[in-house]
Amino acid sequence: MARTGVLLLNLGGPDQLDDVRPFLFNLFSDPEIIRLPFPWLQKPLAWLISTSRAKKSQENYRSIGGGSPLRRITEEQAQALQESLEQKGQEAGIYIGMRYWHPFTEEAIARIKRDRIDRLVILPLYPQFSISTSGSSFRLLEKIWQEDPYLRPVNYTVIRSWYEQPGYLQAMAQLIATELDQFENPDNVHIFFSAHGVPVSYVEEAGDPYQKEIEACTSLIMDTLNRPNPYTLAYQSRVGPVEWLKPYTEEAIVELGKDGVKDMVVVPISFVSEHIETLEEIDIEYREVAEESGIHNFRRVPALNTHPVFIDALADLVVNALNSPKVELSQVTQMKKKVKMYPQESWEWGLTPSAEVWNGRVAMIFLIALVVELITGHGPLHFAGLL
Repeated sequence: MARTGVLLLNLGGPDQLDDVRPFLFNLFSDPEIIRLPFPWLQKPLAWLISTSRAKKSQENYRSIGGGSPLRRITEEQAQALQESLEQKGQEAGIYIGMRYWHPFTEEAIARIKRDRIDRLVILPLYPQFSISTSGSSFRLLEKIWQEDPYLRPVNYTVIRSWYEQPGYLQAMAQLIATELDQFENPDNVHIFFSAHGVPVSYVEEAGDPYQKEIEACTSLIMDTLNRPNPYTLAYQSRVGPVEWLKPYTEEAIVELGKDGVKDMVVVPISFVSEHIETLEEIDIEYREVAEESGIHNFRRVPALNTHPVFIDALADLVVNALNSPKVELSQVTQMKKKVKMYPQESWEWGLTPSAEVWNGRVAMIFLIALVVELITGHGPLHFAGLL
């Protein structure tokens, strides 16, 4: 019998405080997170950012227990998924491949090879597709497959995104309804969907479908919930000086407070596990913003984690993928062949729009380097005696 496996893809997170800086370095070394005109700048800039942000990030992780719970929760999801698949008559080994921390995708692939898996379903734990999440993992896997001849006999298939899956929508609706019913007037509570943001350039220049899928997912959840509550969709977790998708979560909360909203339920729509963005950013930072804005009845819908309806939905996705035509990695990464993903524009001399974009990006890189050097007291300018 063919040995079947499921590869769960996720971001990863530092298990302890000492892991924070190397985790950030891995994150910002990915050109899908920060795209630069010259690839050789990627790792130096990642070092600068991870060094400058490490202390603050460690404080944030310390406030939620000293590390990310993402690995533990993903392992619990994997175990629950395996059990759900067995109940459906499908035996499968479950493998976890994190993009930026252990267990890395490469570690998962090594175990898949060791176990001689014949059939593999690649399932990202991101309901909506983005070039910076699922896309980054898919491109890494495509590279691994091209370079390793021992993987070519593996009959794999890819699930690109699954925000429309009925069980997922039902699980989200159930969690929201449970929180709404804690209020005195459930139908008047404002439902606030907060999704992880991406730079506007990803959508407008690179053709990332993330915004469309998030908006469609929000509407589908509200249809499934079937309640009259007003709702808002906003985006959180932006970094850097570039423009990100709007409205920004913190600004939208302030505006709702000005409009007289008193009761709010926040829904972390792009997250299926508790991690730093839910436990610290929403529960601590945005709660404080809400209270300062006059929104004193603030609740947050828990992440799906191992919600049984959600796990059953993942199992259905796997079974359907095994019984459907194969989807290859080249099919879900072909976006980069249709748009100028990296670099985004070719270099042009003179006062052209393209040159202005590149000049701005290069200037931003050196400005960041200067600021970090001033903060850390280390770098080429100090070495040369100029600072």
